[in-house]
Amino acid sequence: MQTLRSYLAGEWRAAAGPERLLTDPVTGEAAARLGGELGGELGGELGGGPGGGPDLGAALSWGRERGGAALRALDFRSRGELVSRLAGALREHRPEFRSLARAYGATDADARHDVDGGVSTLAYYGRLGTSSLPPSSFLLDGGEEPLSRGGGFSGRHLLVPRRGIAVQINAYNFPGWGPLEKLGPALLAGVPTLVKPATRTAALTCRIVERLLESGELPEGCLQLLVGSAGDLLDHLGGQDTVLFTGSAETGNTVRAHPRVVERSVRVNIEADSLNAAVLGPDACPGTPAREALVGEVRREIAVKAGQKCTAIRRVLAPAAEADRLAEEIGAALREIRVGDPRDPDTEMGPLVDEEAAAAAREGLRRLAPETEVVAEGAVPEDASGAFFPPVALRLRPDARPDAVHRVEIFGPVVTVLPYRDEEDAAAACRAGGGSLVTSVFSEDAAFLGRFTRAVAPWNGRVMTMSGRGLRETTGHGIAVPQLVHGGPGRAGGGEELGGLRALRPFLHRCAVQGDPALLAECFPEGGAAGTDG
Repeated sequence: MQTLRSYLAGEWRAAAGPERLLTDPVTGEAAARLGGELGGELGGELGGGPGGGPDLGAALSWGRERGGAALRALDFRSRGELVSRLAGALREHRPEFRSLARAYGATDADARHDVDGGVSTLAYYGRLGTSSLPPSSFLLDGGEEPLSRGGGFSGRHLLVPRRGIAVQINAYNFPGWGPLEKLGPALLAGVPTLVKPATRTAALTCRIVERLLESGELPEGCLQLLVGSAGDLLDHLGGQDTVLFTGSAETGNTVRAHPRVVERSVRVNIEADSLNAAVLGPDACPGTPAREALVGEVRREIAVKAGQKCTAIRRVLAPAAEADRLAEEIGAALREIRVGDPRDPDTEMGPLVDEEAAAAAREGLRRLAPETEVVAEGAVPEDASGAFFPPVALRLRPDARPDAVHRVEIFGPVVTVLPYRDEEDAAAACRAGGGSLVTSVFSEDAAFLGRFTRAVAPWNGRVMTMSGRGLRETTGHGIAVPQLVHGGPGRAGGGEELGGLRALRPFLHRCAVQGDPALLAECFPEGGAAGTDG
């Protein structure tokens, strides 16, 4: 059984506090343990924190000083080469990582989505650093800005690495992809990282960090791992630090409002769960490619990770005359999903991460019951544990107001079909979710797709338009790709991740410099000076 440990200030130590066993959601057997003892040597660089636990303030300082200095000694291009080597080191361990994913209910497809997607995203940022960034310690942002009539005084903007540490607080649903998609941009920007995984699925994150450290590629201090309780971690943040949070909107708001975060103006990027939508266009009649694509996309979004994705489709909007028929089509598709042990190659959907998650999904159904009725419910194995949850298709009850449908997110395999009267009514329903990561629109009418995308874009981080064209090569509704922004306004957290080079912005400081244009050109030549510390 795997014992989960923290890696702080250069030493491995067991998580402080009482022992906790993490169980397999299929078998109920213990898969990993943490806590129960104090690991590592108290004193030394780490020292002792409250209650005998690690001194997290010292750990953050160690990362800032040692890891930050080591990364800033490399230029952007060299850091890109480092990230590429790290991705290469992880690539050979993917079978091991996928095997660990089984312990939290992931099917083979789920595990590849999480593990292979994370490694590929890390590799993408390595390539971006070597192909798109200069061998420089700084970046010039924009052109020269004249500030005087005679042209003897001007200004430029510089981007330089912040002198803090990136603190990741990750969600349980993507213990592989989540930390890696944050780590790549941070290292490329020149900022060290402390990873705090969600305890439920921390086994995979721990093994990934172990393999990264074993690679010997990372300079000391660049990567730390905190397992178990976050303790007083946020109390030690400073104005140069960055917090990268993925999880519920409620917890994200707690992080954002933390007194230390507010007092020191700590930069916080939040990616929260949201009520994402799929919209059937008025022209998408039965049998059209767009309609068939919508049904298939809903089926896939429900099956992958048992709907435990922040980008999963929660609401389907259809013209009023087609809503009931579409609900039946979706229900029939969900009944076909094979639910079972993820170790069985025929299984399409495994259990939820644990009984707590299943109980929360059942409570969500109870809260939606006054407004919705069940169209279809899939089957689970007869001897299934409490962590299994069937795929469920709901539709709005006649004359019901969809208040709860636009507020309550069931983080599991549940989708609700709602009718709309016209185009504006559909857009208003999308907006009623308060901000989403992604909305997908299915239609063969390019004019409608354009109008509707513009109508809902301010409430979304991403809009996917889908017709018969592009079906064979679509990346899919729920896939966050590193080339495009991932995030969303309002309820979705108001943050941005990924998006190519934009992902480096949380870790870089933008500073204006002024002076004689010729002098500025000498101080900050185009492309920067390789090997210097900006």
